[in-house]
Amino acid sequence: MTKAADVRAKTADELSTMLLDLRKEQFNLRFQRATGQTEGVGRVRQVRRDIARVKTIMAEQTRSATKS
Repeated sequence: MTKAADVRAKTADELSTMLLDLRKEQFNLRFQRATGQTEGVGRVRQVRRDIARVKTIMAEQTRSATKS
């Protein structure tokens, strides 16, 4: 689980990389579910929320950069 404070401490490049990794993991989990190989059902939900958290913080950083 990723905490918001941990995500806020990262740079824009690190956030982009993290988002890409989470999307890849989401794809793999979706593929596993389609083939019936799912191990952790809760992981799908956790990854989806982590993606939303990263995207929200990226938007906040973009907004604060344009205001300054």
